Amino acid sequence: MLKKIGKKRKSQIETVLFTLPSIILVSIMIYIPFVMSGYYSMTEWNGIDKQPTFIGLDNFMTLFSGNNAFIKALVFTGKYTLVFMIIANIMALALASALVRKMKSANVLRGVFFVPYIMSMTIVGFIWKFIFSQGFARMFEITGLEILNLSWLGDVNLVFFSVVFVGIWQSVGFYIVLYIAGLQAIPKDVLEAATVDGANNFNKFFKIKLPLLAPSITICVFMSLINSLKVFDTILALTKGGPGGATYSVTLDIYREAFQNNNYGLGSAKSLVFFVLVLLITVVVLKGFKSREVEL
Repeated sequence: MLKKIGKKRKSQIETVLFTLPSIILVSIMIYIPFVMSGYYSMTEWNGIDKQPTFIGLDNFMTLFSGNNAFIKALVFTGKYTLVFMIIANIMALALASALVRKMKSANVLRGVFFVPYIMSMTIVGFIWKFIFSQGFARMFEITGLEILNLSWLGDVNLVFFSVVFVGIWQSVGFYIVLYIAGLQAIPKDVLEAATVDGANNFNKFFKIKLPLLAPSITICVFMSLINSLKVFDTILALTKGGPGGATYSVTLDIYREAFQNNNYGLGSAKSLVFFVLVLLITVVVLKGFKSREVEL
């Protein structure tokens, strides 16, 4: 009995010792900065003074009393997120459905679509900045196509679509992999039975495959939601928020407020407000898709 208690105690000590370094690291990198950010959000501090000045909820009052830059960034981020989620998931599902078929080049194409995802988003941004400017200009000289002569990064009406396109191009390969895994997990006998019953490809996809893909759709929607809400690197490399602030995302606005304007108090307040908004949105979206899975 004592021996068993000793082994159990030893196992508990080992568990604590093995997990303690991770807990300490996560606390230093995430939890402590989060608590400090909560404190700084109620202060006025430029990052240089030894002591920040406590001002209570004034920073939050500033945000909710008509901070046009922050509101504009929220609108852009919301629009970007909605368009990105819809197009990325539809495109990924369509390509995944094509790539699960028996084709000699299927594995090569999967790799081709996935390669951009493993690239740095900053590098992707600089690559497409070169393509939109010098690459398209050179192609216009060769082909004469007017669409290539448009100012894709300088026109307020076009830059949004350019940013969305680059974001989708970089990440769609990841969602393709997830959808392929979901499609391959569908039992073949179910599809064969539907074929015997006279179901065509359209009915098999929308009435059998799509409902059975509900878990994969939930994961992809969640991942695309998070990735689009925190968009930063691509925009910083492509447009730096321009032209005229047309592509300022919330994360870029927080970065500008804190590290360029040296207003760490207001920047921290913006980050906390954005954190709460992201938390609420993700909870609502996940709950909605999870309940849909249960119904299906």
